Amino acid sequence: MTLNTILRFSRATTPEEMFTGQWQNRATRLDDYKPYLDQRWQEGCTNAWKLWEEIKEQGYPRGYAGVRDYVSRTLRGKPQPVGPRPPSARAVTRWILTHPDALPEIDRIHLKAALANCPKLSALAEHVRSFAHMLTHLQGDRLPEWIEAASATPELPSLRHFAQHLLRDLDAVTAGLTLPWSSGVVEGHVNRIKMLKRQMFGRAGFALLRKRVLLAT
Repeated sequence: MTLNTILRFSRATTPEEMFTGQWQNRATRLDDYKPYLDQRWQEGCTNAWKLWEEIKEQGYPRGYAGVRDYVSRTLRGKPQPVGPRPPSARAVTRWILTHPDALPEIDRIHLKAALANCPKLSALAEHVRSFAHMLTHLQGDRLPEWIEAASATPELPSLRHFAQHLLRDLDAVTAGLTLPWSSGVVEGHVNRIKMLKRQMFGRAGFALLRKRVLLAT
């Protein structure tokens, strides 16, 4: 190494100062999107993949690697505003799928805030709660009405697809939402047997499966 390189390393106060060169000052396709990335970083979005998807929708022509490198080399060292972290998708899903009376007060407050900040999520929660009420109270006669309402939601394509998919076997779904009997126990045993078969890498015969099931029960 040359003397200038040693001096630069010795005077560096951060790791980024040690890696300087002409390649860092060259213009890239990402330069026009860096202000947006900096803003989203300050807003709390620290997922490089999500940031790449957002600027890709804005016209960024390159792949994920450039955004990942910019996040790891530049944005990771920048401070973020102190504040509550947004809830995860799993947490919001649990809040919506839990009966309102069984939801703790703190989760109820968080859910209310999440729904207030996202109209699409609020509409989805209403459809989910309506379907859950229909399921728990065995009101299968309301299924066509629910399918019609869910199908008229262009802002929720996944829900619309689910509702239209129910039409393919409407009689069976209506029976499941109306009759008091359920095949859940049978399906549970079937899934358990499949798990045992996967544990044997597909080599488990009926005799071994029967022995495992009898010993377990």
